[in-house]
Amino acid sequence: MEETGQIPSNGNNKRKKNLTISGIVAAILFIIFLFAYLQYRATRITTDDAYVEGTVHTIASKVAGTVKSVQVADNQSVKKGDILVEIDEVDYDIKVKEASTSLDTEKTKLFEARSRLDAARKQADEIRASINSAKATVEAQEANARQARLDMRRADNLFKDEAISRERHEKAKTSLDVAEAQLKAAGEQVKRLDASLQAQLSATRQAEAQIKTQQATIVQRQTVVDAAQLNRSYVKIVAPADGYVTKKSVEVGNQISPGQPLLAVVPLDDTWIVANYKETQLQRIRPGQKVRIKVDALPKKKLTGVVQSVMAGTGATFSLFPPENATGNYVKVVQRVPVKIVLDKDANKDHSLRIGMSVVPTVIVK
Repeated sequence: MEETGQIPSNGNNKRKKNLTISGIVAAILFIIFLFAYLQYRATRITTDDAYVEGTVHTIASKVAGTVKSVQVADNQSVKKGDILVEIDEVDYDIKVKEASTSLDTEKTKLFEARSRLDAARKQADEIRASINSAKATVEAQEANARQARLDMRRADNLFKDEAISRERHEKAKTSLDVAEAQLKAAGEQVKRLDASLQAQLSATRQAEAQIKTQQATIVQRQTVVDAAQLNRSYVKIVAPADGYVTKKSVEVGNQISPGQPLLAVVPLDDTWIVANYKETQLQRIRPGQKVRIKVDALPKKKLTGVVQSVMAGTGATFSLFPPENATGNYVKVVQRVPVKIVLDKDANKDHSLRIGMSVVPTVIVK
């Protein structure tokens, strides 16, 4: 009986010993796990309030008109420069033609004004030459008149002394009268030519002023032509970047106005993460830190990125109706601050990320 009583006692002791060892091992494993978890929490800052953000190019027309054709469909991939929408160009072709015709008319007027100016300058040069010739004639007539006066004075003296006949005396007087008349006529010719030159110079100045006015008019008409041609070029609306078409609201035949949104182009190569971290989590977040990102819609996809910047205010501050804490109804709420995370190169090479997707970023801090 004593031997049968000792067997259970030894078995209990063995079980107790095993349980003790298991408990110690479990405690050690728990401590290790707890230490590892605390280390993980100390070096990882995570939030589920994050989403994919990106550039959205809203496409609008710069001119009014009727939609002639729509070259794309919703969610279609497009390249930079691809035609998205075409507007009927007939009205703009007419405007370009009208502006070009008006410009050609003004250029013709300028050509005529320059021709008049050249003719006026040429005539002025001819008058100057005639004036120089007339002045030379005046000088010659002055010499003749001086000689005729000397001859007349000599003839008067000789006639008084009865050394010459009355006929010779009268001939000397006639010669003097002719010389003085020719001198006067030459002087009048110089005056007439000088007056003609002044009139021609006035016409030249008027032609020059008209040319300047015409040149200014041509510049103005050229501006109108350039504007008409520029508006003509706007009838073809092209993609500003590679991307995908979204929010298409335009159809053939629509009457559109300048600035009216027609569709959007989303370049999925240019995406980033906006993570709204609690203000209590920002103490150790710095630009340049590595980030691991999980995407809710793509559980098998693991992305990496880098903290680029931290917003200069909380999201609530920049909302449409920011909180006013001075009203007396203040309730303290932990605020969230947007943090911009840029993806590593080629992280979204397959364009699987879409703007607005929910993600879970984890910032790795030291």
